[in-house]
Parts: sequence; structure tokens; C-alpha cells
Amino acid sequence: METWKAFEANELTHSAAHHLLAIHEVGAKYGGWARVSDIARQLDITRGSVSINLRALKKRGWVKTGEHHLVTLTPKGVRAVQAIIAKRVVLKAFLTTVLGTPEAEAEIDSCKIEHLISHDTGHRLVQLMRFLTSDDPVATQLLKRFRRFEQACPESRSCDVCQGHCLIDDLGHAI
Repeated sequence: METWKAFEANELTHSAAHHLLAIHEVGAKYGGWARVSDIARQLDITRGSVSINLRALKKRGWVKTGEHHLVTLTPKGVRAVQAIIAKRVVLKAFLTTVLGTPEAEAEIDSCKIEHLISHDTGHRLVQLMRFLTSDDPVATQLLKRFRRFEQACPESRSCDVCQGHCLIDDLGHAI
């Protein structure tokens, strides 16, 4: 499969992730069940949009409906929510703690990324963060050296990462 097509193969879309999270949050207040109107209010979208999206979530086995059109997460849906939250937490920690991204920006970026990375990558990121935030002197030294290193690019504006063309310069050109 071509790499760019892997994005489309992702079963969990950004919208689906937010619907599952909303069902989880609303359901936590009401014994595990959520009304469509409460989900819509949580997401600031119409009830009709929620109903349409619920069909896809139900088809994938993430939610089920009960009496009076109440919605709850299935065990598969609960696991998906737990994975989404875990990835968001570790991504935000990486962005703020390691990269020094401002909190608000890290919150937005971690939300954008959380459902796109594989479980294996999420697991590896947790392991890396466990090491980097440990009392291990190597981790402490690594973070200190990274913070000094990140300040300066080579005079030539080229390094092994950039391979002859400065990527930092390219990142400055917002899309």
C-alpha cells in the first residue's frame, strides 16, 4: 500500500473519535447512557449530524442504542476511547515536555494526531516518555542537551536530517 493511502485505511476518523469521546463524557454523567441531544450539545453540532455519525459507529461495533434512543459505548468502544485518551495524553506530554510546545498548541496538536498513530507507535511513545521523564541521569542529560541543540542550526542551513535543504526554513511557510 502506498504510504499516503494508509491514512484512508484508518478505521477511526477524527469525527468518530470525537463522537466516541462525547458519548463517553456524557455517559459518565448519566450512568453510561447518552442522549443524542446531549452528544450534539457536547460537540456543538446538530442532532441530525450526530444521528448520521452514530450509524457508522454502530456499524463498526463501537456503540449500541437502547430504549428511548439512548446511546452507550460497547466494550470495543470503551477500548477505543481509552486508546484515544492515552494517545492524546502521551502526545501532549511529549509535545510540552520534550519539544517545549506551548500548552494550548500541544492540546490542539495532540487532538489532531491521537487517532492517526498506530497502537504500537503510541506504546513506543509511552515507553520513550517514561524514560525521558525518569530520574535516569542519561535521560536528564539528553533533555538538557536537546534544549541547547534545538536553538541553533548549522551555518550552512544543512544537516543530516535536512539532506541539503533546510527543513526548518520550509516549516516557516505555513499552508
